[in-house]
Amino acid sequence: MTAAPVHPARPVLACGEVRTCLLPSLQALDSRAAAQLLRLRADEPVRISERPSMHALSPEVLTGVDCRLPASNGSKVRGVGTVAARAALTEGRLLQATAWFSVPAAGPDLRRPWGQYLVRPGLVEPFGKLPEQATAEGVLRGAGRGELDLGVIAEGLLAQLRRHALLDRRVPFKSSPTRLRWVARREPAGERASLTSFTVAEGGLRTMELSLPADVPAASAAGLCEDLALHDWLLTTVQHMLDNSRLGAAGGPPVIETLQPVVVHLLHLWMPRAHVDPALAHLWDVLEQRPGFSRQWENLSRRIRDRLALQAVATPQQALSDAR
Repeated sequence: MTAAPVHPARPVLACGEVRTCLLPSLQALDSRAAAQLLRLRADEPVRISERPSMHALSPEVLTGVDCRLPASNGSKVRGVGTVAARAALTEGRLLQATAWFSVPAAGPDLRRPWGQYLVRPGLVEPFGKLPEQATAEGVLRGAGRGELDLGVIAEGLLAQLRRHALLDRRVPFKSSPTRLRWVARREPAGERASLTSFTVAEGGLRTMELSLPADVPAASAAGLCEDLALHDWLLTTVQHMLDNSRLGAAGGPPVIETLQPVVVHLLHLWMPRAHVDPALAHLWDVLEQRPGFSRQWENLSRRIRDRLALQAVATPQQALSDAR
């Protein structure tokens, strides 16, 4: 006789990583091309939203895993199950890949048949008791050798998409990718979600910790983190472009050449919460208070517009002076 499937315990953690980069295409993709790019599965369609901005979301794909879970205290707890991953494209220009999984406080001592893991997508069961705090810290720190590495899965999906025949592998300006690692601790259903920390580290790494009610899907947390990662990438990229330019000393064509990519490709992308689950949209309020994402973006935008306005005034005067 075949044993009846055992239902796993309630997840206590959801963990994920988001990779964000500029799409390697000189021209932004329209919605039809975006759907072609993100068609990761033949049995599920790409979800396209045209309002308030064009946003394409791929179906989820699963990666089977059987390895140690990340742990900051050196615990060697084996986990078996599947990691969910998906890709998103915003305004045909910014590409993201996200990988995540949920994990219960304890699992069986024996490995189940693969079929029982496949029917619970995005769930990884530990063998025995989960070291919850150490696992959360391990995910945020980054996987060690032989541990479950969400970044590798997300990066692999990005690499697959960047090789797509639709893309010419040219970019309108130089930029660097960013990584956001996140952990959500599960709370009883009906509780209000909260954001407990957001940190900016070196090398394009960010980390975030959440409290997530049991009735809010882990995919919704992934969506919030994708939204945050996208806007953090915008801030980081524009700030870097301004910091590395000579706007204070240069004038004329160099100014236009530096600022044109920002104006043409990036300024209109700022739209926090546009594609976030309403149950989590209020978490943006924390980020608006500190570090003040939108205030910083508005300040950068004013700097750019003021510099362009000054250049527009100076150009006719320079032309008149040259004519003399």
